[in-house]
Amino acid sequence: MKRLLAVSAATLGLLLASGAQADEKIAQANGCMTCHQIDKKILGPSFKDVAAKYKGDKAAEATLIKKVKDGGKGVWGEMPMPPNAHVKDADITAIVKWILAQK
Repeated sequence: MKRLLAVSAATLGLLLASGAQADEKIAQANGCMTCHQIDKKILGPSFKDVAAKYKGDKAAEATLIKKVKDGGKGVWGEMPMPPNAHVKDADITAIVKWILAQK
Protein backbone atom coordinates (compact mmCIF):
# COMPACT_ATOMS: atom_id res chain seq x y z
CA MET A 1 0.00 0.00 0.00
CA LYS A 2 2.83 2.42 0.88
CA ARG A 3 4.49 1.65 -2.42
CA LEU A 4 1.24 2.37 -4.30
CA LEU A 5 0.92 5.72 -2.51
CA ALA A 6 4.53 6.61 -3.31
CA VAL A 7 4.11 5.71 -6.98
CA SER A 8 0.83 7.64 -7.15
CA ALA A 9 2.40 10.72 -5.55
CA ALA A 10 5.38 10.56 -7.91
CA THR A 11 3.11 10.19 -10.93
CA LEU A 12 0.98 13.16 -9.86
CA GLY A 13 4.12 15.25 -9.38
CA LEU A 14 5.33 14.39 -12.87
CA LEU A 15 1.94 15.22 -14.39
CA LEU A 16 1.84 18.59 -12.66
CA ALA A 17 5.41 19.37 -13.69
CA SER A 18 4.65 18.30 -17.26
CA GLY A 19 1.67 20.65 -17.33
CA ALA A 20 3.82 23.56 -16.16
CA GLN A 21 6.46 22.74 -18.77
CA ALA A 22 3.77 22.53 -21.44
CA ASP A 23 2.42 25.96 -20.47
CA GLU A 24 5.93 27.41 -20.55
CA LYS A 25 6.35 25.95 -24.03
CA ILE A 26 3.07 27.61 -25.09
CA ALA A 27 4.47 30.94 -23.83
CA GLN A 28 7.71 30.33 -25.76
CA ALA A 29 5.87 29.32 -28.94
CA ASN A 30 3.77 32.48 -28.86
CA GLY A 31 6.71 34.87 -28.41
CA CYS A 32 6.10 35.80 -24.77
CA MET A 33 9.69 34.99 -23.83
CA THR A 34 10.97 37.63 -26.25
CA CYS A 35 9.97 40.35 -23.79
CA HIS A 36 9.48 38.41 -20.53
CA GLN A 37 11.41 35.84 -18.54
CA ILE A 38 10.33 33.83 -15.55
CA ASP A 39 12.55 35.54 -13.00
CA LYS A 40 14.06 38.63 -14.60
CA LYS A 41 12.86 41.77 -16.35
CA ILE A 42 13.64 42.01 -20.05
CA LEU A 43 11.43 44.54 -21.89
CA GLY A 44 8.45 43.61 -19.76
CA PRO A 45 8.24 42.46 -16.17
CA SER A 46 9.27 38.98 -15.08
CA PHE A 47 6.45 36.48 -14.78
CA LYS A 48 7.26 36.14 -11.06
CA ASP A 49 6.80 39.90 -10.63
CA VAL A 50 3.45 39.73 -12.43
CA ALA A 51 2.33 36.84 -10.20
CA ALA A 52 3.39 38.77 -7.07
CA LYS A 53 1.59 41.94 -8.17
CA TYR A 54 -1.69 40.12 -8.77
CA LYS A 55 -1.47 37.68 -5.84
CA GLY A 56 -4.80 37.60 -4.01
CA ASP A 57 -6.60 39.55 -6.76
CA LYS A 58 -9.71 37.55 -7.64
CA ALA A 59 -10.02 39.35 -10.98
CA ALA A 60 -6.37 38.78 -11.93
CA GLU A 61 -6.95 35.96 -14.39
CA ALA A 62 -9.64 37.83 -16.34
CA THR A 63 -7.66 41.09 -16.19
CA LEU A 64 -4.48 39.49 -17.53
CA ILE A 65 -6.26 37.50 -20.24
CA LYS A 66 -7.74 40.76 -21.54
CA LYS A 67 -4.38 42.55 -21.24
CA VAL A 68 -2.51 39.81 -23.11
CA LYS A 69 -5.12 39.74 -25.87
CA ASP A 70 -5.59 43.52 -26.23
CA GLY A 71 -2.15 44.77 -25.21
CA GLY A 72 -1.49 47.46 -22.66
CA LYS A 73 0.71 50.28 -21.44
CA GLY A 74 1.46 52.09 -18.23
CA VAL A 75 1.15 49.43 -15.53
CA TRP A 76 4.82 48.44 -15.69
CA GLY A 77 6.24 51.58 -17.28
CA GLU A 78 6.04 53.27 -20.65
CA MET A 79 7.00 50.23 -22.77
CA PRO A 80 3.73 49.04 -24.36
CA MET A 81 2.82 45.39 -24.68
CA PRO A 82 1.46 44.79 -28.17
CA PRO A 83 -1.88 43.04 -28.65
CA ASN A 84 -1.78 39.28 -29.06
CA ALA A 85 -5.14 38.73 -30.73
CA HIS A 86 -3.53 36.10 -33.00
CA VAL A 87 -2.94 33.79 -30.00
CA LYS A 88 -5.69 31.24 -29.33
CA ASP A 89 -7.90 32.03 -26.34
CA ALA A 90 -7.13 28.62 -24.80
CA ASP A 91 -3.39 29.33 -25.09
CA ILE A 92 -3.76 32.77 -23.51
CA THR A 93 -5.71 31.26 -20.63
CA ALA A 94 -3.09 28.53 -20.11
CA ILE A 95 -0.26 31.09 -20.20
CA VAL A 96 -1.99 33.43 -17.73
CA LYS A 97 -2.73 30.58 -15.31
CA TRP A 98 0.90 29.48 -15.57
CA ILE A 99 2.13 33.03 -14.93
CA LEU A 100 -0.11 33.45 -11.89
CA ALA A 101 1.21 30.16 -10.48
CA GLN A 102 4.82 31.47 -10.44
CA LYS A 103 6.33 31.93 -6.98
